[in-house]
Amino acid sequence: MTQAPVRTESSLEGFRGELTAYCYRMLGSAFDAEDAVQDTMVRAWRGLDRFEGRAALRSWLYRIATNVCLDMLGSGQRRARPMDLGPAGSAGSPLAAALPESAWLTPVPDSRVLPTDGDPAEVAAARESIRLAFVAALQHLPPRQRAVLILREVLSWSASEVAELLDTTVASVNSALQRARATLAAADLTAEPVKPMDDEQRALLARYVEAFERYDMAALTSLLHEDATLNMPPLPLWLRGTADITDWMLGQGCGCAGSRLIPTVANGLPAFGQYRPAATADQTAWGGPRPAAPEDGGWLPWALIVLEISAGRIKGISNFLDTARLFPLFGLPDRLDATPGVDG
Repeated sequence: MTQAPVRTESSLEGFRGELTAYCYRMLGSAFDAEDAVQDTMVRAWRGLDRFEGRAALRSWLYRIATNVCLDMLGSGQRRARPMDLGPAGSAGSPLAAALPESAWLTPVPDSRVLPTDGDPAEVAAARESIRLAFVAALQHLPPRQRAVLILREVLSWSASEVAELLDTTVASVNSALQRARATLAAADLTAEPVKPMDDEQRALLARYVEAFERYDMAALTSLLHEDATLNMPPLPLWLRGTADITDWMLGQGCGCAGSRLIPTVANGLPAFGQYRPAATADQTAWGGPRPAAPEDGGWLPWALIVLEISAGRIKGISNFLDTARLFPLFGLPDRLDATPGVDG
């Protein structure tokens, strides 16, 4: 008699990355996704001895994760980007009150949701499926349609596999997929595919960092598409066009002058931790208290900047201001001390 394989906690941990990616697409929040996966792991661990075979275990974990996500989405509230909530403002628009964290799509580190190896085409497809615009579009779908589309189109499950997971029929799955496709077709997802980092992108990003840190608006806007957008969750205001972006950065955003940028990666896109000079950074962050200012001046966290690039120029800038939660998630330091000999 063949003995059933012994399952341990490590058997489940091997699925954590792909489950986090799935839950992130479903929920639009890196923090909610981690909570959902942890709940999934706890539920699975309690019933682990009932399963044999890797394929069955994977399907079972996705069933649990889907149910957890559907429960979390039961309130009907969807996460969004500022561009989803109203028309563009202007550089002189007054700042409305910050909306709660639960209103916004939040970024996720690539390391939490993308495979580190494997077929390059599959890695590229996975990167496309976590970019901000795609995940934002998914949030327009009803929860079950969202699950169907992700399982069928992103993860390549068959209609019968999805029907079994959702306890429904193949006809119902196909109908949901058709409706989901129609909704996404109406969204603006025409951006070129996210390309692996190459010399052209490195040069563009180096010019962006140099222009930003010198606060040279002429140099900075030369890197942007004419209709580039800037948004700043949790603030609902967003801007379109280089003129308004420049006026904003020289007006209400002038405190960013003298900032320092630390590179990272979010949602398959180039990103930076932005640190404002301690002398100009408010001591109350959007997401909680900021660390104490370094005694020698230095810089404090201000925003996680995520850039969207198209045709060799920057088309979107998302400044996520909840640094109290995002910087630890991305492994960014909680302050930058001044370095002797460096002009702060």
